[in-house]
Formats: sequence, C-alpha cells, structure tokens
Amino acid sequence: MSTFLAEFLGTALLILLGNGVVANVSLNKSKGKDGGWIVIATGWALAVAIPVYIFGPISGAHFNPAVTLANASIGNFAWADVPMYIIAQMLGAILGACLVYLHYLPHWKETDDKGAKLGCFATGPAIESTTGNFISEFLGTFVLVFALLGIGNTVMVDGLSPIVVGLVIWVIGLTLGGPTGYAINPARDLGPRIAHAFLPIPNKGDSNWKYAWIPVVAPICGGIVAALIFNLIF
Repeated sequence: MSTFLAEFLGTALLILLGNGVVANVSLNKSKGKDGGWIVIATGWALAVAIPVYIFGPISGAHFNPAVTLANASIGNFAWADVPMYIIAQMLGAILGACLVYLHYLPHWKETDDKGAKLGCFATGPAIESTTGNFISEFLGTFVLVFALLGIGNTVMVDGLSPIVVGLVIWVIGLTLGGPTGYAINPARDLGPRIAHAFLPIPNKGDSNWKYAWIPVVAPICGGIVAALIFNLIF
C-alpha cells in the first residue's frame, strides 16, 4: 500500500505542478500568461524533481508507465508489481489534472482558445504527422529512460540524483519538446486527457482522442528499447 500511495501521490503532485505551469502560461488573466517555453520547461523539470525527492525512497519514483515497463523488461522491476504501479500512476495523473482545474477555476471561462485549454491537460503536435510525432515521443522517452538508468548506475552524493533527474527533464523539454510537447509519459498524457473529457470546463472543445495513442504507445516503445540497449552496454 505504501508504494501504491507513493506512486499515486507522486504522480498527482507531478501533474499538479507540471500542468499547473502550462495553465499559468496559457490561460487568460493568469499572472504568468505568455511566460514562454523556457518557463514551461523549467516548471516541468522541477515538477518531476520535487516528487522524486519526496517519494523516491518509498517507490523508486517511477511516476511513468514507460519507466515501469522499461525497468521490468530488463529485470530491474518485478512484473507482478507492474499493474499496481500503472494503476496508481493513472489515478494520480487524473487527480493531479483535476487539481489543476480547481486551482485555475475562474480562468477557464476567461480563455476562448480551446487548444490552450486542452494543452493544460494533454499534449498535442505542433505539426500533425503520425510518423514524425511517434518518432519524437519515442526519442524523447528513449533519452529519458537511458538517462535514468545511467543516473541509477552512477555514484553520487546523497540527495543529488533528483536534481539530475530534473535536469534530464529540463534538457528534453528545451531540446526535443517542440514537435509534440514531450509527453514522454503515458500516464502524464492519458490521465489528464481523461480528466479534460469529463471536467465541466467552459467551451472546452474535444479532447483530441485521435492523437491520444501516440503519447501512450511511443513512450512505452522508446523506454523499452532504451532499457534493452542500456542493458546490452552495461
């Protein structure tokens, strides 16, 4: 139960802070409006690092089905625990998205842009290209998982590794995030997309379900391939 709660609460906090920075920059009359991509990338980096500090000692701080499946694929994580972790991550992501909705409650009706409102929950492509979008999410998650495994394989001063994890998220956002908004996490995208679908957001538009499979399937594939290659090298 402690590991379930750690993954559930950690993912919820990650989404609250990560999608919170998107809402801060995107929604009308927010004091962070038009803060820009660097603010979003920085906010997301810290949104990952903080729950890693809190919950890492309990669950390993996966917060991401792609990370869980990648570790299981190379024997670093028990397959029997995979379903429990993914359920916790998905439920946490939905809760985090609902908290973002509540936190910015008066701002949704002040924002006319349906795409901006959806972007506070789920990712979407800058240019629609099934192949290109899949490659982008695949590569972004490949870098994430490969880097996380390398961090776990490196001796560091106690307490440093969550900061390094945050730096990995930061550099992925700054360098590889442009084409798709770098979901690199199936729960991070699908959970909030589900929340967007059922929350009573004024004039919200659709949840772009035709795209939703890419930030689920591509990160899982990229993470597993990264883990397998890492395992061959190390």
